[in-house]
Amino acid sequence: MSIGAFSGSPSELVGRQIAGYRIEREIGRGGMAVVFRARDLRLDRTVALKLLAPELARNDTFRKRFSHESRAAAAIDHPHIVPVFEADEADGVLYIAMRYVAGSDLRHLLDRQGPLPLPTALRIAAQVASALDAAHEHGLVHRDVKPGNILVAPGTDSDHPEHVYLTDFGLTKKSLSLTGFTSVGQFVGTLDYVAPEQISGRPVDGRCDVYGFACVVYETLAGHPPFRREEDMALLWAHQQDEPPPLTGARPDLPTAVDAVFTRALAKAPDARHPTCLAFVTALRTAARAEPGTAHPATRPVRRPDAPRPPPDWARPVFRTPQP
Repeated sequence: MSIGAFSGSPSELVGRQIAGYRIEREIGRGGMAVVFRARDLRLDRTVALKLLAPELARNDTFRKRFSHESRAAAAIDHPHIVPVFEADEADGVLYIAMRYVAGSDLRHLLDRQGPLPLPTALRIAAQVASALDAAHEHGLVHRDVKPGNILVAPGTDSDHPEHVYLTDFGLTKKSLSLTGFTSVGQFVGTLDYVAPEQISGRPVDGRCDVYGFACVVYETLAGHPPFRREEDMALLWAHQQDEPPPLTGARPDLPTAVDAVFTRALAKAPDARHPTCLAFVTALRTAARAEPGTAHPATRPVRRPDAPRPPPDWARPVFRTPQP
């Protein structure tokens, strides 16, 4: 298979072979890659095969980082991260073979069902959060958390009706402390879910994923991302400058306490956000237990048992301004 073959229509690749995989059909695509369902001819199993754009293979820096980060992604053994089987180059094309997950993704689920019930949204969020935090512990930042990268497969029983996988690690993502742009000048991230520090090109770490993840969870509950603008530049400005609208404006059935949780998770400064994705989900679950339409009650001072009681109102002195 040559680069020239890949540069044509993806449909032209159906039935062809690359590195021991026979391509069966296209199942997804992005700005820099196309994903196919393919057959691993060596082990006789179905895989998801991602082929990267040929110009990326021609960039030596990208190829080295692709190799390094693909190995790092493959080393993560986590029940909610799609396993990477192989990442290599064949005939000038970079490819990565992953487990094929039957089912749909969160994008299609939201398009079909609209806003999710709170228990469903929390179940999905908890699984994605555990995957993101595990990646951060391995020094990887996803930086493109979006519904299309969250796969929803059938669960094991009625208590676990769905099993969620996070995908798309190790392709265009740099390690901790690097910016939101690839070495070939391409922006990493999807505008509806991009953190302010990615937009400005500042260093990013796991808190960048906290922001993008919070945007996704917001959408699962509201039916739309927190910021909606007609122009891309206006959307980028909103992520950097505007406060997120209260979730309860779209979901008045939820406690207003959840608004404060999203305000923190979507803070412009990374230091002001929850430290981990699971910390965000835990705070959201706690806030969701409040009565609908109510916030957390104000903190009342606690009087020590040995403290003197204040005098009754009738015993307190009354000060009057002297009359001339």
